Amino acid sequence: MNLMKTLLASSALTAAASVAVAQEMSSEMTIVSWGGAYQNSQLKAYAEPYAEMHPEVTIVWDESSNEAVAKLRAMNEAGNITWDLVDVVAADAIRLCDEGLAMEYDPDELLAEGDDGSSATDDFGDLIVSDCYIPQIVYSTTFGYRTDMVPEGVDAPDEICDVFDLETYPGKRSLEKRPINNMEWALLCDGVAKDEVYDVLATAEGQEQALAKLDTIKDSVIWWSAGADTPQLLADGEIFMGSTYNGRLYSVIEEQNQPVAMMWDAQVFDLDGWIIPAGLPDDKLARVKDFVKFATDTKRLADQANYISYGPARASSAPLVPENMKQHMPTDPANAENTFLYNYTFWADYRDDIDARFQAWLAQ
Repeated sequence: MNLMKTLLASSALTAAASVAVAQEMSSEMTIVSWGGAYQNSQLKAYAEPYAEMHPEVTIVWDESSNEAVAKLRAMNEAGNITWDLVDVVAADAIRLCDEGLAMEYDPDELLAEGDDGSSATDDFGDLIVSDCYIPQIVYSTTFGYRTDMVPEGVDAPDEICDVFDLETYPGKRSLEKRPINNMEWALLCDGVAKDEVYDVLATAEGQEQALAKLDTIKDSVIWWSAGADTPQLLADGEIFMGSTYNGRLYSVIEEQNQPVAMMWDAQVFDLDGWIIPAGLPDDKLARVKDFVKFATDTKRLADQANYISYGPARASSAPLVPENMKQHMPTDPANAENTFLYNYTFWADYRDDIDARFQAWLAQ
């Protein structure tokens, strides 16, 4: 009888412990992303399947990734972190990590092994560019143009410097309202060799050179802040060509059947992924860790490519990418003949100073 009581007591304690563990995970999670087709791909590949497994969890989306650094700084200053998981580009992740605003992690502890048995460290490899960064996808920023607005008797634009050629290719352009990519393209089209761009851009003279080149088209530029802006401007025929993320262009071309084509020359490769804000309460952190292990496994990263043409960040996911999407990936050999490699460290170091200079130039 005493043995039975002991077993029952032990069972009750185990059940209570299980309930306690479940209660330690928050039932709400705020995820910060970019909106549009990209956020929808995350919703379909990660959030909806996770919610099916965990119906007790409410996922709230915030489309503030473009302002993530400034907002996390302000939250930290106020001592009130309201975000649980934040999608950012690699350079912003490096800045947030350097400032102690993002949590450092051990990839082999936080992330799942690859389906092929590889460790997370090996499977993600060099794409883990920061101690705080959980890479998701490889994407590029490139140009789309209206095929029905190409002047008669002129070849369609296929080189980056065609963006600066208003005589051959008249019409409005759209460029992102920040220096990144624009400054690099400007220097390339002002005669700076590809392998010297960042050395030049590190100097005040080089920054002036880039801005002077951008001056030549400034009056023809519509500046965008959200990734959805250029696809909409193209669809409405308000611009002839414009920069945006390759997945956004895929959507407007393949899903909306707009008369738009991509210009892959000098596309800028970049990474996008998660950071976990530093200092989350234990219950919030436990939920985020559970979600991240699920959302970054081999199958899930490959599943995202069903919804948007971005390459998964872990090697074991690549063979699972649907065949019909591979041709639309920035990493496809036919699209990657002349790429420009984004320098994460440079922009982590110089972003604030060059941002200030760029915004002052915009206001002139």
